[in-house]
Amino acid sequence: MISLDEWRQHGQIEQLNGQQIFTRTGGNPSTPPLLLIHGFPSASWDWEGMWPQLTELYYVITLDMLGFGLSDKPKNSEYLISQQADIYQALLTKLGVSEYHILAHDYGDTVAQELLARQVDGDSKIHINSVCLLNGGLFPETHKPVLIQKLLLSPIGAFVAKRITKPKFAANLQHIFGPSTQPTPEVIDTLWQLLTHNDGIAVMHKLITYMTQRKQHRERWVGALVNSLVPVKVIAGALDPISGQHMIDRYCQLIPNANITTMPTLGHYPQVEDAQGITMAYLQFREQLN
Repeated sequence: MISLDEWRQHGQIEQLNGQQIFTRTGGNPSTPPLLLIHGFPSASWDWEGMWPQLTELYYVITLDMLGFGLSDKPKNSEYLISQQADIYQALLTKLGVSEYHILAHDYGDTVAQELLARQVDGDSKIHINSVCLLNGGLFPETHKPVLIQKLLLSPIGAFVAKRITKPKFAANLQHIFGPSTQPTPEVIDTLWQLLTHNDGIAVMHKLITYMTQRKQHRERWVGALVNSLVPVKVIAGALDPISGQHMIDRYCQLIPNANITTMPTLGHYPQVEDAQGITMAYLQFREQLN
């Protein structure tokens, strides 16, 4: 496992759209760029298990989104999905990337859908070549938030956030991971450090508004999946109570010629639960594209 200290040492803080954002790149810049987009409430470190193999083949680019991980967590931000997409595009522009592939998870799936929607609309100068989505709320109607998410979104969200403790956080993680792929103490420690860095607890009730945004922009973001000419792949843990088998079933209903790999024993964090298995499934997808 790559420790958080090591992860931080190999990354850097970039000024992007007026915010201090932790970024990390790896691999050869002459290979195809691959953008990794993390989920809620974690950070880019989620990809550490896949990082060594992916950087052998691709120019891998990632960051901690605004409000997450080692990046700025301003208390006055609206934390719009469009704002996060802008930050990714700013980093890609800064790196001189003109075309790229996306691998996303959870909240990151929604950011990927926004980036894809911009391409469908002809509003993006940087071209997406493929998208791979792990477990996430692709369709608001099938997203089943756990209790803590509902409470954070409620009028008492700020009050609830202040009462989140490490044991409660660990219990929530254990609930959404697969029964046979539970988070190790090291994973829980690291995700807790990332959450609490820069007083991240204080903005959790603002970040969670992505659930409301998904409903507001459903037509745009689901439409991006339906109307995209870009190859889209879903790799999902079936045992995820938030967006598991029920999300997979809905995806098959709505998306023509759905390209899905179901991981029957995994939960909500497939890339953490079985980094090797998810890497293999992703590389198979990329080989099929070639």
